[in-house]
Amino acid sequence: MGLIRSTFSFSMGTLFGVYIAQNYSVPNIQGLIKTGLVIARHLEEQYRKPSNRKGDDDSSS
Repeated sequence: MGLIRSTFSFSMGTLFGVYIAQNYSVPNIQGLIKTGLVIARHLEEQYRKPSNRKGDDDSSS
């Protein structure tokens, strides 16, 4: 009984998702994530504290 119920739920969710994607303007989530990561990386590099100790830098080994 559990397999039939989960298969039905999965198939109905898939069909609903296909209907929504075809009939409505759904944003590209992957593009939004990439844009957010680029912005976060830029902010992190801009506001990073400079290292004062000699041993903190990875390239000095």
